Order: sequence, then C-alpha cells, then structure tokens
Amino acid sequence: MIPLIVDLETEWRGGQNQALLLLKGLYERGHAAELVAAKGSSLHHRALKANICVHHVSRGMLQLPAAAKIWTTLRDGRIDLLHANEAHAVTASWLAAASYKVPFVISRRVGYPLGRGRIAQARYRAASCIIANSKWVAEQAAASGAPQEKLRVVYEGVQIPDRTSPEQRMAARHRWGMTGDAPLLGCVGVLLPDKGQEWLIRAMVEIRKEFTRARLLLAGDGPLRKELEALAKTLGLAEAVIFAGFVKDVESVYAALDLFLLPSFFEALNNSLLAAMAHEIPSIAFRRGALAEIIENGQSGLMVSGPEVGEICAAVARILRDREFARRLGEAGRTRVAENFSADRMVERTAEIYDELLRARSAI
Repeated sequence: MIPLIVDLETEWRGGQNQALLLLKGLYERGHAAELVAAKGSSLHHRALKANICVHHVSRGMLQLPAAAKIWTTLRDGRIDLLHANEAHAVTASWLAAASYKVPFVISRRVGYPLGRGRIAQARYRAASCIIANSKWVAEQAAASGAPQEKLRVVYEGVQIPDRTSPEQRMAARHRWGMTGDAPLLGCVGVLLPDKGQEWLIRAMVEIRKEFTRARLLLAGDGPLRKELEALAKTLGLAEAVIFAGFVKDVESVYAALDLFLLPSFFEALNNSLLAAMAHEIPSIAFRRGALAEIIENGQSGLMVSGPEVGEICAAVARILRDREFARRLGEAGRTRVAENFSADRMVERTAEIYDELLRARSAI
C-alpha cells in the first residue's frame, strides 16, 4: 500500500507531528508512504531526516502548485490513496483527485463548522472518508454538512516515553532554575487568547499564597507573549512565571513539571495534554471541546469548568497538597494515554481505514 499524504502547513503544530508519526508508523509496517509538503517547512525537514519520500512545493501560492504536484505524482498509478492532512491541503488534493479514481481521505482536527460555500461543501462530499480526531470534532463536522456516513473517529496519538529518572528530573529542573521541592506548574502551547494562559497567570497570585515558592512555566511562543509578560509583571509575578518561548526539546519541560495545566477554551484534542499525561504528570484541563474525551475527571486527571480562578486554584491545591493523590492521577493518566491515545494505536486505526477503502474500491 502506498498512500500519499499531503500537508502544506509551514509551521510545526500538532497536525504536522501526527503526519510524521503516521508516515513513520506506515514505513515500519511495510507501507511505502509518501509526502507532499511545503518546501523548507519543519515537516519537510523532519520527514527527509526520517528518510521519508518527500515531494516538495514552493511556500508561495501553495494550492495550485501542490495540486499540480499531486496530479503528476498520481499519474503513474503508483499511489493507492490520497490523504489531505490539514485544511490547506484539502483543496489541492480535491482538485488533483478529481482526475484519478483513488480513495480521497480528509483529516479534520478543528471544531469550527465547515464552510457553507459550494466548493467548501463539495470537497467534503467528494471525500471517501473524513477522519475526525475526536467525537466532538465529528459531531461538529456532521452538524455543518459533512456526510455522517463518511466520518470516522481516530484519536491522535503520542509516543509513550520512558519514565523520567531522578537524574533527568534534576537536570530538567536545574535548566528552568528550580531548586529543592518547589512546585513547578506548566503549560505547553502557542500563546493565543483562546489558549487561556492568562488565567493561569491570574491564578498564580492565589496559588502562591499557600505554595509560596511555586512557579509557572509557559513553553511556547505567540502573538500574546508581550501582553502576558506585562500581566505577570503587573501582578508581581515577573520572577514566578517563566516564559520559555518555543522549546525544541520539549521533553525537558515535561521532565521538570509537578503539574500540567491546559486552560484552552476550544480544543479539538490536544497533543500537549496527551504528552504530559504520558509522562505521568498529574494534569488539569478546562472542560471544553474534546478534552473530556481524554481526562476521566478525578481518575486520570482533573477538569474545571473554565476561566474561574477559584476553581483552578482549588484543583491545583488538591494535587499539590496530596502527593499520593497526585501519584495516582499521574499513573492513571499514563495508562489512559497508552491504552487509548498512543501513536501506535493511531497508525493502526488509520491503516485499517486505508485497507477498508482499498477493499471497497477493488470490489467495484
């Protein structure tokens, strides 16, 4: 089986990480998957480093050059299936696939409604299968016009890491200036208004009244950084909030944390939360979007209703006060991710869908 995966995103985000995990997993299972990617993108570089066959297109007007590249790649009949991994790739793949009778798969990772225009709707009607990364995303897509019979749910996956050794933890905490047993809370994600980091900073004022040496590590960059830095300074937290920027070796963040928080308002799923849980870090998230599909409240993590400082502080204090409870949450979180959200499970389920589509095609 030779699927062609198309991803035209120039930045490195969760969807691109999933594409690379999928490509690697397919290769390991004997499938010679190929990739169409934006030239010079992070995915382009990382796929080449992993010895993936990559067809690149210019960063400029991506859709038409990409459609042409896909069309020529499909022309010799080698490719069995076409998979658009993100929104920019959908139109280019749809345009190219119209000339060839190969199964056309679309990944859907956002909870926003589908566009109501004719072209927007036609692209999804033309798909052989629409893979949603959560039940919530599938529901939102169906409600806005996606053919329900074509929707499948495949949870995104993360690699299950080895447990952090005491030496690794000490080195990671030293990197972020942490000493002794001072609590380190953390969040990994782009600094945007809907990601909610503002509410973690506001909560730290109250958290530090009891846990005076607690600090907050925000890993990630984005347009809201200056505003958040100013907020921390205004609240007297300039030294208590660490703005790490984009951290390439993000494992050094997870290894140092005592508690992970995800204050996002609108999440289709979240790879950072999955990674934190896989690292056995007790985690707290807002009950928004698909996050309740990840955390079983009180068992594999804690959920709070949203941006309410008192509720966030109560959840944090419950974990920091009770080390045995924190340990149980961390262990249960790791188990939940390993059983339901591993990269291997994601690859296997996607490959099963590919096989299903190819069998249906051969039966025609």
